[in-house]
Amino acid sequence: MLMSVLVVAAALVVAYLLGAIPGGYIIARHHGIPDLRKVGSGNVGATNVVRLLGFRAGIWVYVLDIAKGVLAEVIGLFVVQDIMGRELFLLLVALAAILGHVFPIYIGFRGGKGVNTALGTMLVLLPLETLCCVAVFLVVAFATRYISLGSILGALTLPTVLLVERYAFGWDVSDVYLIMTITIGLLVPLTHYKNVGRLLAGTESRFSLKGSGGKGASRG
Repeated sequence: MLMSVLVVAAALVVAYLLGAIPGGYIIARHHGIPDLRKVGSGNVGATNVVRLLGFRAGIWVYVLDIAKGVLAEVIGLFVVQDIMGRELFLLLVALAAILGHVFPIYIGFRGGKGVNTALGTMLVLLPLETLCCVAVFLVVAFATRYISLGSILGALTLPTVLLVERYAFGWDVSDVYLIMTITIGLLVPLTHYKNVGRLLAGTESRFSLKGSGGKGASRG
């Protein structure tokens, strides 16, 4: 029993430390921005990097932030213990990775909004449903050039797909996953509340494929 508890605790710590790796901060430094927290929106997520440095730089942040969520869940799959239900344990691993991204220990607990790391965890747990979310994000983001709008609608797509699977098709959808995705779907608009206000006011910044080279200000 004690060993199982220790394994679970270790898995959650590892998931947090993986999630805390600041991909945006690292990529920005590579492109000549010493501290991403002091430019643009001050956010270390992919959106700030895209606006400042363009989509070519930002895509690496997306890859890193998604990959750490994937890796955290893959590790979780290998160490699942009987101390709790499999789905609940994997949910806790996902939350640990997301919290790591939002509150990264490596750079003073000032991180991003956790959308891409959450996406990485969901790609492992609910791959087909998550790909639907990615498709919605890409279509909306590139059609409108609003990353925030794409993120919000993409996040809301995940619980919508699960609800359709459960109640329209009668598929066996876990309560844990349903509650988790509804929570994520509600949290993403909340973490983007400033963006929502600017979207409604018509003042939200659109991303550029070229970016400003780190010299211009941006809002995130």
